[in-house]
Amino acid sequence: MNSADDRLSFETLGRLPEDVARPGYDPRQVATGIVHLGVGAFHRAHQAVYLDDLLATDPQWGIVGASLRRPDMRDAMAPQDGLYAVAVRSGEGTKLRIVASIRDILVAPEDPEALLSAMCDPNVKIVSLTVTEKGYCHDPATGDLNAEHPDVKADLANPRAPTSAPGLLVEALRRRRDAGIVPFTVMPCDNLPANGPTVHRIMSQYAALIDGELARFVERDVAVAGTMVDRIVPATTDADTDEICATLGVKDAWPVVTEPFTQWVIEDRFPTGRPDFASVGAEMVPDVEPYERMKLRMLNGSHSTLAYLGYLAGYETVSKTMADPAFERLVGELMSEEVIPTLDVAGADLPAYRDALIARFHNPALKHRTWQIAMDGSQKLPQRLLGTIRDRLEAGQPIDRLALGVAAWMRYVTGVDEKGATIDVKDPLAVRLKAIADEAGHQPDDVAAGYLAVSEVFGRDLRDNSAFTVPVTNALTALYARGSAATVTALVSK
Repeated sequence: MNSADDRLSFETLGRLPEDVARPGYDPRQVATGIVHLGVGAFHRAHQAVYLDDLLATDPQWGIVGASLRRPDMRDAMAPQDGLYAVAVRSGEGTKLRIVASIRDILVAPEDPEALLSAMCDPNVKIVSLTVTEKGYCHDPATGDLNAEHPDVKADLANPRAPTSAPGLLVEALRRRRDAGIVPFTVMPCDNLPANGPTVHRIMSQYAALIDGELARFVERDVAVAGTMVDRIVPATTDADTDEICATLGVKDAWPVVTEPFTQWVIEDRFPTGRPDFASVGAEMVPDVEPYERMKLRMLNGSHSTLAYLGYLAGYETVSKTMADPAFERLVGELMSEEVIPTLDVAGADLPAYRDALIARFHNPALKHRTWQIAMDGSQKLPQRLLGTIRDRLEAGQPIDRLALGVAAWMRYVTGVDEKGATIDVKDPLAVRLKAIADEAGHQPDDVAAGYLAVSEVFGRDLRDNSAFTVPVTNALTALYARGSAATVTALVSK
């Protein structure tokens, strides 16, 4: 493949195999109604797919995507007219579709003014985000803006040329206000607890550091629609790309791979208009928090527990981890015995949701790497495990399985695996966490005490609560002494 004709594009769409689904609209006739910050694999396999379904009947909701860090995604998609393949994989095989809803990708560090200009377009009614938990520059333990975050400090020094997600949102809203343009609705699609109120608070706190009146404007006049998003999207491998390109007969520089299941629950707070999300399968609700809590605690909490324990046990993927009966039993008991009792979701069949999650984790066609899920654990732990733990402790209930998940994170972020090899820990606190373990001489009691003192993760309440620290320290001691597989087996055999 060495010519433009060999690349996925408008010109080559007609050459694709008949069983490859393609857009039911002309992408060149689509207008921009949404700017999305953080164009990555998850967005392209989730929200962009819903919009792709919707554009056939309402072409005013095309997406301008933005990368806040690197040009990789823009460089991959621009030569192919923004088109890319989504491969939906299950035990029954793979189904391919071409998505065209992302009409342009901007790279914020290259041209921040272009991105701010797009966000200030009067036709843009929504700015959505998938910037991961760490992209909000907040303290995960409190949900408040971290005013000492390097990106926040840089933005406050030059607020008219921001680079962080809070800085970009507030500066674009300020410009719209000053130009007499109604505010866009902010729609976070990341795994934050109460992501709507949390993001609204982060923006207001950031604005207050610039100007009191701007903060009042953000608090009073800007709508934030909370969401719950659910779809497993592993990182695309070279083997995935080769297989997909061979099926297409043309080159796609960056396809995405995902599972059949997809869910999007959205708070209906769009005062200036929105697409008919419900027409393409999204659930519009007055309050997303119960759904979000259910997903964070059941899916994400289980996923993180499997990732740390599975990686330590030598399992490369979630499905291989789940193929071990002890790990399958652990995650089932974790949800049944310790998570579900903390949830109250009207109309939701929680045992059925648990069973569906277990089936999804088993999907052998979805090679979701434990190492990938393990990233950024210091940001994820408070939402995925510690909220459940706090509720259990308040009710005087045991936390043995949850404590093992926390201890597995501790063992993982020491940076040394069970065979003495280096773990490539990807985490904003990675250097600090490794230093704590090294200073503790990798003695379990001292490692646990050092990590429990990291207030950004555990706050002060958990650090000082023996009902939490004792089972976590005991679990970490067992992981050091026995290893992950034997520790899991011992726990589920009780």
